[in-house]
Amino acid sequence: MQKDQLLTRRRMLLAGGAALGAAGTAGAVLAGGAQDSAGTADPAPGPQARQALRPSAFRLQPLTGYGPPRAVPHRLKARKEPILRISGRGRHMLLTFDDGPDPDYTPHILDTLAKYDVRAMFFVCGECVVDNKELVTRMADEGHVVGNHTWTHPLLTTLNRRQIHSEMKRTSDAIEDAYGERPQWFRAPYGAWNRAVFQLGAEMGMEPMAWTVDTTDWMEPGTGAIVDRVEHGAAPGVVVLSHDAGGDRSQTVHAICEWLPRLLDSGYRMTVPRRRV
Repeated sequence: MQKDQLLTRRRMLLAGGAALGAAGTAGAVLAGGAQDSAGTADPAPGPQARQALRPSAFRLQPLTGYGPPRAVPHRLKARKEPILRISGRGRHMLLTFDDGPDPDYTPHILDTLAKYDVRAMFFVCGECVVDNKELVTRMADEGHVVGNHTWTHPLLTTLNRRQIHSEMKRTSDAIEDAYGERPQWFRAPYGAWNRAVFQLGAEMGMEPMAWTVDTTDWMEPGTGAIVDRVEHGAAPGVVVLSHDAGGDRSQTVHAICEWLPRLLDSGYRMTVPRRRV
């Protein structure tokens, strides 16, 4: 998706989100009780995905073949609102990055996370995964969690159920090919949810994850503004939204080099959700 198109769609959504009839992200709360699956755990190595491709090997990869059958996802109870925060004691935060992977920006973000021994979540788009499989494999090898962000980043509330299913399933298939496991988390593009999205995600074994702190880095507000939003929004349990693709993300790359070590020095711990068995 071109940068101008992405910015235009985001602004349209922000201006008219109330008219979508979707379950938006604002004001939602994390469901408690025994069915709460957003608990945190100590970072652990990712799945043993197959060896990464060489950086020069960016190309479209086939999604079908004669390999072993895909694992059947565990069907979940459909939620009515997305998860906005993570549970757990202490000063834990969850860092998330959307729209990638991108060969120009994702490697720099991964380098920074590795430098500080931090794990994060990457909500990836299927069409980007097939072009950059080695980056998703690297995410697995370095213990990051990869979630489903649809194939082409559409506004799901404008699609029918069959189209939504295709966007989500194709992306889960691509993630499994590159990451070694099917995703257990899903994020709707633009934060636009409706009943069909929640139901289909649950049928595919994915919990809906939204966010608490939006860096608005997609607007390219400047490195300083991104840093300020993260630091002012920091609090136990928050989910931070950033982007590693979809436009010029150099400000995001520079910003994380500033705010991440500061938050760590102030006592925050970056974590990822515990994998469901």
